[in-house]
Amino acid sequence: MVDLTKNFFELFQLPVEYQVDQALLSERYRELQKLVHPDRFAGQDGRQQRLAVQYAAYVNEGLETLKSPLKRSLYLLELAGHPVDLENNTVMDTVFLMEQMELREAVSEVREHQDPEEELDRLMAQVDDSIAGYQNDFASLWQKGDEASLGKAAAVVQKMQFMVKLSAELEQLESELLDD
Repeated sequence: MVDLTKNFFELFQLPVEYQVDQALLSERYRELQKLVHPDRFAGQDGRQQRLAVQYAAYVNEGLETLKSPLKRSLYLLELAGHPVDLENNTVMDTVFLMEQMELREAVSEVREHQDPEEELDRLMAQVDDSIAGYQNDFASLWQKGDEASLGKAAAVVQKMQFMVKLSAELEQLESELLDD
């Protein structure tokens, strides 16, 4: 069965790195699912069925964590002993916070823009570029691996989370504009 004491990288037999081979991750996921899928244990006793559900849930959680750059960043920092509390740790540099306020204001004004779709595309590209930049910054800092770099990586992840949330809001706005 699946060893629930293994971290997700060990579970999927991948190196503990920021960059993950997504095709290999998917392949390993399918292999693990064949082993632990609850349907395989339908004829077993209740305990075996419950364990299969737990194993499958752990494999699914691992996949979701390693697929998502943000979740993977957070997980790597946690493994390195630098967990990031995104809910309670909101200390950010003022330049970044001002940029966030300006972006949010621009998002709130998209519908009033002369060409809302063009403005939305511009904002989405800007946010996507920012996310890519934060991902690159995190990868560089993670690779260094020293305490100071890991501390900086945690700050980068917080900024990345802000931008990922903003990206989701822009996608929602895009959907709403298409429906109008």
